[in-house]
This record gives sequence, structure tokens and C-alpha cells, in this order.
Amino acid sequence: MRTIFTAEMSELRDDLVAMSELVLVAITNGSDALLNADIELAQSVIAADAKLDDLEETVDERCVLLIAQQQPVGLDLRTIIASLRISAALERMGDLSQHIAEAARRTYPESAIPATHRETVEGMAAAAKLAAAEVVELLKTRDLNVAARIVSDDDTLDDLHAEAYASLLAPDYAGDAQTTLDVALLSRYYERFGDHAVGVSRRIVYLVTGDHGGERAKI
Repeated sequence: MRTIFTAEMSELRDDLVAMSELVLVAITNGSDALLNADIELAQSVIAADAKLDDLEETVDERCVLLIAQQQPVGLDLRTIIASLRISAALERMGDLSQHIAEAARRTYPESAIPATHRETVEGMAAAAKLAAAEVVELLKTRDLNVAARIVSDDDTLDDLHAEAYASLLAPDYAGDAQTTLDVALLSRYYERFGDHAVGVSRRIVYLVTGDHGGERAKI
């Protein structure tokens, strides 16, 4: 029975890595579709979200069965509970990537990003892609230094989010209502993407260190 349990736990970890890799593809392609007004790439991101949803369901079912059939305790139980929460965060990161792609599709062939905010959105896209890549690395390695870098990436996203909102309130801002809504929503999508990445990092820090707050993320 222990051999079966160990195999199931290994598959659970593999499923989370697979989800994180799908998220990395989604945010990369979604951002590229947004920045380049690429309708085909946007459509591919929207269509691919179903696979991420299916994987989340697989993870959830596996976790429930492990708890019901194996009655895990201690670290094993914490790992299963953390996996449920990590899968939910990854699924939400995929949804946010889909929202970004949908913005690109809605405004095609025009760009959803005004020239005044392109640099800010490019910065947010780069930080989100980096955070997604680091989430993949973190789930594979459980390296606490990677967890710390994810938090740093989120600080960048928070700063750019604040910058985007401040620019919309500037006296010289001249964008129309739709442009204002697009910038505000896209900025929010990227900011929330970073928040969910931090949530994943904190779950891993807790599993490795027992620290709920994440203060021991850097070693």
C-alpha cells in the first residue's frame, strides 16, 4: 500500500508541474498575442485553457482519493492540502492569461494597448512570464531561493500596476472610456497573476520549512 501511495504522490507532483508548464505557455502566448495583435495566438490560448481546467480536476480528484483511501498524516497530509490550493492558483493564473488573450482578440486588428502605456504593459508581461517560469522551476525543485525570486517579481508587477493606474488619473491623460477600461483591466490581470504566483511560492515554503508566513523563503 505504501508503494502505491508513494507512486500516487509522485503523480500528484508531476500533475502540478504539468499545470505550471501550461500556465507558462498561456501567459507567454497571451502576452505575445496582446503585444503583437496576433489573433491566431490569442485563439490558441483561449482554446488551451480547457486542458488546464481538466488537469485541475484530475489533481483535485487525486487529492480527495488519497485522503479518503490512505488517511495521510503529517507532511503527507500537508502536501496534499497544499496541492489542492496550488492547483487552484495555477488554474486561476491560466484564466488570467485567457483574459489577456481575450482582450487581444476583442480589439483585433487594433491593439488593446495605447501607445502611452505600451512600455508599462511590456514590463508587466515580462515580469509575469518570469514569475511563471520560476513557478515551474519551484515546483520541480522546491528551491527556496526561487520562491524568494517570485516574491521579487510580484513587487515589480505591483509597482507597474500602481504606475498604470496613476497614469490613468494624471491631468494630461486623454484616453477614451474603452482605452481606460482596457488598461485598467489588463493591469489588474497581470497584478493578480503575480499574486497567485506568490501564493504558490508560499505553499512550497510552508511545505519545506513549516513557516506559514513565508518569511523564510530566502536561504
